[in-house]
Parts: sequence; structure tokens; C-alpha cells
Amino acid sequence: MVMGKALYSVGFWIRETGQALDRLGCRLQGKNHFREQLSRHRTLMNVFDKAPSVDKQAFVAPSASLIGNVHVGPASSIWYGCVLRGDANSISVGAGTNIQDNTLVHVAKSNLSGKVLPTLIGDNVTIGHSAVLHGCTVEDEAYIGASATVLDGAHVEKQAMIESGALVRQNTRIPSGEVWGGNPARFMRKVTEEEKAFFSSSAVDYSNLAQVHTAENTKNLDETDFKKLLYKKNARDAEYDDLSLSENVPKSA
Repeated sequence: MVMGKALYSVGFWIRETGQALDRLGCRLQGKNHFREQLSRHRTLMNVFDKAPSVDKQAFVAPSASLIGNVHVGPASSIWYGCVLRGDANSISVGAGTNIQDNTLVHVAKSNLSGKVLPTLIGDNVTIGHSAVLHGCTVEDEAYIGASATVLDGAHVEKQAMIESGALVRQNTRIPSGEVWGGNPARFMRKVTEEEKAFFSSSAVDYSNLAQVHTAENTKNLDETDFKKLLYKKNARDAEYDDLSLSENVPKSA
């Protein structure tokens, strides 16, 4: 424990020194763009002695935040602006699951029923934009619509669907193959075969799309800037060629 704190402190001061040197170097060069590049945001952040665990085949967007005891399985994707905060308990995300932009996933250390609840998310689950999951369980191939809220102790079974904007109250169980919606959420109808197929295809589509974003986000700044300059140059050359061509066209008598 003492050794861990010492290493953390040394690492902190090394990073601070590096940032200070970068600022000094930019000032000497007459540049101020370091103010935009340096950020306190950390995509993966420890809490106490807990650190996020992300499979090498998973995608975590650079603006997302995974904090504390969070596990993300292979081929899963955590999109831009998401927060998975496993400080008071654990969060587990299975394989092939996509958690879309601005979604919040948290846990429950204590609640009105006195239960300690992690958040468990299975395989090939789709969670729409700006959803909120708190101390709940979502089984494989379930679908959580955009801006839906699933509260403490709720349990969404396999291939169940929560409609966009729905509020699933505490300790509610959503049976497999059912669609629930409204505030509070209630049974609406059965999931169709087409919807079940869509649940699977949505997970695969997001997994493939995540690979594209992974490739783009792993590019370094110099490579990205070079491509921008090359694109601008090609665009200017094309405009020049068009202009030259129009000037050389003989005018009709």
C-alpha cells in the first residue's frame, strides 16, 4: 500500500513536470496552443485501489470516462461523452455491447432497500444515447432506448426492450421478449422477430463502426495535421485547375 502511494506520487510529479516543460517550450517558441492540447480529463481513472479494465479489442472514446472498478469486454464500445463510474461498487460490460454517446452508468452503495448493487450489462446489448443505468442488471441482447432510465435493482431480461425516454422504477423486472415504455415503465407489447434481429445487427454494426473510430483515434497529431494540409493543398490545386481550364476555353464568336 505504501509502495503504491509512493509510485503514484512519483508518477504524478513526472507528469506535472512534463506539462510544465511543454508550456515553457511553447512560450519560448512564441506559441500558445498548448493551452488547448493539455487537459485534466482522463479516459481511465483509478479510484482508491480500483482501476478500470478494458479488453484490447474494445473501443473507449477519448472523451468518455471510466472510473474505478469498471470492466469492459471484447468488441464492446463506449462512445463519446459516456461516464461509467464504478467508485462505490463495480460495473461490468460484456462482449459486443455498445453504450452510446452521453450515457451515464453508475452503481449503488446503499439505497432505500439497503442493498449494495453493482451494474451488470451482458453481451451484445445496445444502450441508446443519453440513457441512465443505476445499480441494475441488463441481460444479453437487450435493447435500452435513448434517454431511458433504469434504476436500482431493476432487471432487464434477455432480448427485452425499453423504449426511448422510459423510466424503469426500482426493483422492476422486465421479462424476456417484452417491450416496456412510459413513465413509469409498463408492459406495452411483445418484441417482434424483426426487432430481435435488429438487436443482434445493431450490436454487430456498432462493433464494426468502433473499429473505424479506433483507427482514427490512434493517429498522432502530426499525422492528422499532415492529412489536413494535404487535403487543403489538393483542394486548392483542383480550384486552380478549374480556373485555368475556364480561362483557356476559347470564347465563342
